[in-house]
Amino acid sequence: MEAIDGVDRGRAWIAVALAAVAALAGGSLAFPRRIYDGFLWHYFWGPVYADAHNAVCATKTAGGVELLGSSDACTAAERAGAIVAEPGYTPVSEVGYMVVLLFMLVGVLFLLRRLDVARDPGLFYALVPFMLFGGALRVVEDAFDAVPAGVTPAVTYPANVLIISPVIYFTVFAVTLAALVAAVRLKRTGRVESYETPLALAGSTAFLLTFGYLLWQGLTAEYVGFHPQVLVTVVLLATVLSVGLYAAVDRVAPQINAGTGLVGLVVLWGHAIDGVANVVAADWMGALGVAVEYSAKHPANRFIIDLTESVLPASLLAATGSSWPFLVVKLAVALGVVWIFDEQIFEESPRYAVLLLVAVVAVGLGPGTRDMIRATFAI
Repeated sequence: MEAIDGVDRGRAWIAVALAAVAALAGGSLAFPRRIYDGFLWHYFWGPVYADAHNAVCATKTAGGVELLGSSDACTAAERAGAIVAEPGYTPVSEVGYMVVLLFMLVGVLFLLRRLDVARDPGLFYALVPFMLFGGALRVVEDAFDAVPAGVTPAVTYPANVLIISPVIYFTVFAVTLAALVAAVRLKRTGRVESYETPLALAGSTAFLLTFGYLLWQGLTAEYVGFHPQVLVTVVLLATVLSVGLYAAVDRVAPQINAGTGLVGLVVLWGHAIDGVANVVAADWMGALGVAVEYSAKHPANRFIIDLTESVLPASLLAATGSSWPFLVVKLAVALGVVWIFDEQIFEESPRYAVLLLVAVVAVGLGPGTRDMIRATFAI
């Protein structure tokens, strides 16, 4: 690890992490109602706890925590003064997770320097299967939620917390980190020529095993369907859009793609998967012969849909649906990211550039894979 002004950066990062944990723990002990109940539990642990028990919400009062199964009961509890947490994200939690993500990226950067990897895009491509694995793994928990009354899921609380958002990100990160360290060790001991190959193989195996389990569930369990037309539609349309956009930009303004090269195409494809999966799940399921409807859970997605519904006339919404602007925004933002990562960034700090692009793709391809596979199995 590098040192600056006599201070080891890696140790400094660990010290900051421990100090933050100590501050939150100390604040929770000193001001439990405000720090733990009103912040940590309300925005972070409460939603996970409710999701783990497949509840509409979880409420916290001086008397303890209660799981509720209806929106009316949750509303009544909130009016009565209880702290109410619903599964999903809020603007506060998304900002919090973003801060944690950025901090973790710094730590990963120090680790990559320690391992002496990620000087070229090889690591980027090798990590793509892990993003698919993370999305598929989240659907496994969705399948557990679909288990009918009287049937015990294969994994129950508290173990199922490991595959619920956002904890699943840490789970997938741990699996990926273990695979990376093992792959680097294989290279250093001379067993393989490149660490990228065993790393990509590990991620692909994890994804195929997870998807295989879901496929088995879809073919054998009554509460899980299987609609391959959804999977084909999302992958095909996302591929056509991303390749078409990449080719058009390369023809009109090649300087946009110059820095990232084919990595930029993967960035576009990952976010196209997310955008198309949302459009298909929200507006096209009936047209594809699947009698299941989904709604947006992320605040940003919900905001775009609400804005679209408030601006466009009802006749146009009936014909086009209201979720397609989210796809447009995803592609525009992804293209903007590709534009920002010019050749100079890769020349000055290749590891940092690769790591940031991995994070950019992961926040699109991971959730997009989850939405796509979940709709495929009608969970």
